[in-house]
Amino acid sequence: MRRVMKVLGRVLVVFIAVALALGLYMREEIVRLLAVNTLFEAESIVENFSNMDRAFLTAPVPRGTGPASPLPEGDAADLPPQVAGWIEDRAVTSLLVLHDGRIVHESYHLGTAQGDRRISWSVAKSFLSALLGTLVADGTIPDLDAPVTEHAPMLVGSAYDGATIRNVLQMASGVRFDEDYLDYDSDINRMGREIALGGTLDGFAAGLTDTDRPPGQAWRYVSMDTHVIGMVIRGATGRDIPSLMSERIIGPLGLDATPYYLTDGEGVAFVLGGLNITTRDYARMGMMMLRNGAWNGRQIVPADWVAQSTVASAPTAPGALGYGYQWWIPEGGEPGQVMARGIYGQYVYVDRVNDVVIATTGADRRFREDGVHEENMRVFRAIAESL
Repeated sequence: MRRVMKVLGRVLVVFIAVALALGLYMREEIVRLLAVNTLFEAESIVENFSNMDRAFLTAPVPRGTGPASPLPEGDAADLPPQVAGWIEDRAVTSLLVLHDGRIVHESYHLGTAQGDRRISWSVAKSFLSALLGTLVADGTIPDLDAPVTEHAPMLVGSAYDGATIRNVLQMASGVRFDEDYLDYDSDINRMGREIALGGTLDGFAAGLTDTDRPPGQAWRYVSMDTHVIGMVIRGATGRDIPSLMSERIIGPLGLDATPYYLTDGEGVAFVLGGLNITTRDYARMGMMMLRNGAWNGRQIVPADWVAQSTVASAPTAPGALGYGYQWWIPEGGEPGQVMARGIYGQYVYVDRVNDVVIATTGADRRFREDGVHEENMRVFRAIAESL
């Protein structure tokens, strides 16, 4: 019996040693996985959204060496009375309003500050659309109706085989993808865990095999479509997204701070939602779009691309939110009113009618409840029309 106990003791020691070794070897992956699983908890969500680089792999998007582009101060605006309650109810962390190119309101909440680089979530999709527009204009990607596999051959045989670049731009790929952020086993959350454990986004996209409609037939929000746009851009240029984004969009905008992307285990940028940037710099992007792609004396994005990408061209259902090339068109809005939109309350609202840009970040854990988005639209419109 004593001999058996000795053997068992040695086995236990070896098991503990191996477990410790594996724990040390995979320490970063374990930390990232824990971060994913606690990212949206009430007590930590606000801090997490300002410090995503503490838990995830990242890549900088160099802002260049020039000065920050001007964001002049205007007279402080008296915002509509419902705004104060909305800020509290929707866990707004920052609100910046530009009117006629001047800051008329800027405030930070729940312990956040002007210098925080806040996670964009799907606002990043609209940045990628702008980048693609520059590549279409210079002939690098001349045909939006070319199949995505022309530039991303890894997708041959996947659910994306047969979809065009325009299809994925308009979220009409036909690929089956569960986007439920509240379901632990959804595709979007499986993808998050894949990133946390050092997996590859390209491999995840190529591993999707199911479709539920032909490409181009109907709109359905599939975040992986945006990653495929990134694959197309990388395939066509031979470049990574952060360096291209820096060269063509971020550098010319003249940002306050260097943004960064979350990345997968191969350093591939999480272009569908992993951009981290300050609220003032979100507002600069909005002003560039309001001015038809021009900013600080330079045409950054071709005006015709801005026009094409911000009209409701996707095959959405009647009466639903409109969708263009990775930009949303609000229900009942006038031409020239568009927005970039991310989960948990991230928005860049562009209103050319009233010459207003509203950039807001949030940590709204109730963002999916009925009526929340409609309330946000009412507040944005009230602000714009009050100026």
